[in-house]
Amino acid sequence: MSMESGPSNGNAKQRAAVWVAVVFVLGALLGSVSGYLFASHSHADMKPVLSDDERRAQKVALLTHDLKLTADQQSQLDSVIREAQGKFKAIRDASQPQIDATRADARAKVRSFLTAEQLPKYEEYLQKIDAERRRTGQP
Repeated sequence: MSMESGPSNGNAKQRAAVWVAVVFVLGALLGSVSGYLFASHSHADMKPVLSDDERRAQKVALLTHDLKLTADQQSQLDSVIREAQGKFKAIRDASQPQIDATRADARAKVRSFLTAEQLPKYEEYLQKIDAERRRTGQP
């Protein structure tokens, strides 16, 4: 068996090194572009949390435009939506104790199988979730 050495072997090594570098650079570029597109798409999908009044005004404006409502019809629509929002809130408020009890039960079950090291992290997670819920006005 003879080992070839010389200019052709060195040239092949150079070409292989160039290809490895090209593939690395292309992979880095593709990863960067993909990451940017994913992040910008995810951020664009986030919608601000609107208050009941803002949501109602948005619906009235949309239907006013689409249906060409008169001022009287806009006022009536606003009243109907306001009434419905009140009823929906009453339903949510009435069932809130049941939701709270279910949430507490689930949290207790999770705590029952966590280790002593995991419990503080879980409690921190719950505090973040509860703070976000309070911030957005969710029950």
